[in-house]
Amino acid sequence: MTGGGRFFRIGGFSGISRRMTAAPDAKPLKGLFISTYGCQMNVYDSERIRDVLKPLGYAPVDAPEGADLVVINTCHIREKATEKVYSELGKLKQMKLASGGRMTIAVAGCVAQAEGAEIIRRQPAVDLVLGPQAYHKLPEMIARASRAVGDRLETGFDTVEKFDALPKTRDPDGPTAFVSVQEGCDKFCTFCVVPYTRGAEMSRSVDDIVSEVRDLAAKGVRDVTLLGQNVNAFHGAPPRIEGGADWTLGRLVRYIAKIGGIDRIRYTTSHPRDMDDDLIAAHGDTPAMMPFLHLPVQAGSDRILKAMNRGHSADQYRDIIARVRAARPDIAIATDFIVGFPGESDADFEATMQLARDIDYAIAYSFKYSARPGTPATEMHGHVSEAVKDERLQALQALLRDQQTAFNRSQVGKTLPVLVTGRGRIPGQMHGRSPYLQSVHFEAPDTLVNSIVDVKIVSATMSSLTGEPLRVCETAQ
Repeated sequence: MTGGGRFFRIGGFSGISRRMTAAPDAKPLKGLFISTYGCQMNVYDSERIRDVLKPLGYAPVDAPEGADLVVINTCHIREKATEKVYSELGKLKQMKLASGGRMTIAVAGCVAQAEGAEIIRRQPAVDLVLGPQAYHKLPEMIARASRAVGDRLETGFDTVEKFDALPKTRDPDGPTAFVSVQEGCDKFCTFCVVPYTRGAEMSRSVDDIVSEVRDLAAKGVRDVTLLGQNVNAFHGAPPRIEGGADWTLGRLVRYIAKIGGIDRIRYTTSHPRDMDDDLIAAHGDTPAMMPFLHLPVQAGSDRILKAMNRGHSADQYRDIIARVRAARPDIAIATDFIVGFPGESDADFEATMQLARDIDYAIAYSFKYSARPGTPATEMHGHVSEAVKDERLQALQALLRDQQTAFNRSQVGKTLPVLVTGRGRIPGQMHGRSPYLQSVHFEAPDTLVNSIVDVKIVSATMSSLTGEPLRVCETAQ
């Protein structure tokens, strides 16, 4: 994603690895365990891997021990994420030995794309390696592996072929779902590996996206998040019955908002260069569009933004946020920051701090610069010491924590429409999502799952809200 190292996180709960597990009564013919690292796109890809393998008799299990197939869906944005993959592979090697070699291990995603055969060389227990545009070929690869014939490595970039080959229907896990509408990146930020691991920008057709959303809505999904590495660069082929020019994201959002059952729409991750006037207007004229925008900025210094090849200035970013807030005054803004980029001075870092103060974020994700092989930034002069990076990151995160806490506390006393997603951790407690993606906990019967409930917020922490339900609503706002 354009986020420069942001791991999958929703509503204050985070996880570098999200594991896809079975329903309590699941009795699969073949056990499938998927461990997902990274962004929302990887979460979506893991769900689609599950869909691809279902006709072969695979179903999710709760743990890798005893699984017939283990898939690690990887992220290459940061060095630590890559090393965690190899650490997990070491553990899986022991499980495979214990299974007598019955377990099949597959590595998918961006590390697979970037390192390819090196993964098999470094960890021979790995049976299959496939990039993010090749997971539709997994059934074929499994068949080849069972016969010990053919290539164990698939790292092609044919995104269109992937989407054409995927099952047309999905099995959602609840009332929320990710829908990929765009993949790849043409921006070539100097710190980022995404253009090299995901390929060039490609948008799905409107017909394919709408068909997928309609199927999800028929199965109870009410909240969809449209995904892309640069999702607001979307330019999809229009409906076949209409023809004409490609649709932009703003037009797509308005169309999806008309699909019965879809009450909430979000999108991520966006790029400032692609925030056009129509998309900004959609935030104000489309009620289903949730009042939440994740717009990565990465730095507040124009000198560093230029070195990053971001293609915008700090003031241009401020202007975009001002226009979005004019269109939707109650919108919450989220972002990503990288500190310690090569050449970053104390003055550059202070400019980042000032931009954060000026925007006042509801939530933000911040990371130290991590050199990634093959990216231009690795060859730049003036790399910042780890000690300075640590100091700057701590200062920035302290500011961002204060902002996130203040934003959450500003909801106390308000009544928010909360989409109930499931049971909480405490008996009798339910969990839901606010329009601002906050986790909300409240006592209520579990019959409210999939409902949108008015909840009066009574307390808040940095990571979640607690409330009291008032009544069930039929619409999101």
